Amino acid sequence: MYAAAGAGMLSAVARQARSLVYVPESLSDYVDVIDPSTYRVIDRYQTGARPQHVVPAWDMHTLYATNNLGNSLTPIDPNTGKIAGPNIAVDDPYNLYFTPDGTSAIVVAEYFNRLDFRDPHTFALQQHVPVNCAGIDHADFSADGSHLIATCEYAGRLVKIDVATRKIIGYLDLPGSSPQDIKLEPAGHIFYVADLKRGGVHLIDGATFREIGFIPTGADAHGLYPSRDSRHLYVSNRRGASVSVIDFATHTVTATWNLPGTSPDMGGVSVDGTVLWLSGRYHDAVYAISTIDGHLIASIHIPHRPHGLCVWPQPGRYSIGHTGITR
Repeated sequence: MYAAAGAGMLSAVARQARSLVYVPESLSDYVDVIDPSTYRVIDRYQTGARPQHVVPAWDMHTLYATNNLGNSLTPIDPNTGKIAGPNIAVDDPYNLYFTPDGTSAIVVAEYFNRLDFRDPHTFALQQHVPVNCAGIDHADFSADGSHLIATCEYAGRLVKIDVATRKIIGYLDLPGSSPQDIKLEPAGHIFYVADLKRGGVHLIDGATFREIGFIPTGADAHGLYPSRDSRHLYVSNRRGASVSVIDFATHTVTATWNLPGTSPDMGGVSVDGTVLWLSGRYHDAVYAISTIDGHLIASIHIPHRPHGLCVWPQPGRYSIGHTGITR
């Protein structure tokens, strides 16, 4: 799944972008910009109320800050690192995805329990898709792009949706759970789902839509990020103050990077794969973590609960959204 997103495999569009880390302050209306070469904040600009994530468009020409209380998207030019125009009005954009074929943007309207399919350029509404799934917030697509699976943290369940017909295929309850981020494995069959309450990762067979395993990691498992060589999955354990490294081939934890005094949340991996960037949501910080041995390279102060940061550019042919899922 990530064969075109290996170390240094930047598209012609992505190569034009400035190397920056964009950090939304989820309790304000600002996005901070970090220079990853100096680990310093070099810019800060107003976007809209409660920016939750910074999301690359499918074609990688634009980044969007998703301002869920501001009911808007703020476009950012990745070539300049600056705001690229007026805010775009959309309902409650907690998160944002793009179908793998690039024909639709999907605004995750968490408050309304809804996925809104929109034009990927103008964001004109194509269709509302209501779900019986409170707290819908993260999603990923099957290998062929025919369906998506989304997590609903307040309902403790997953929902599977046919992308072409936009019909709900079914729900999968995970008792005692609070599912968070979700990522498809490199082989394209199993979805990994982080679980805040159970402190680990569910393995979900995408075809049968059934749980086939569970891997304990740490308290408040939240974000999931494949390594550049697609051999490992980094799991941020937010209240566990650690990152777990899962081997995709064996479905086992091969390392745990303990980071006392931190709350690793969401982010992404550097272009060369040597640094994992994560927001420290409960410590007003951003962390740069070595993927070689897990040591903390830098901690950068960012106020007001930094959340879904985006490391840009990213390798890959196209983006399916969130904080930079590329294929």
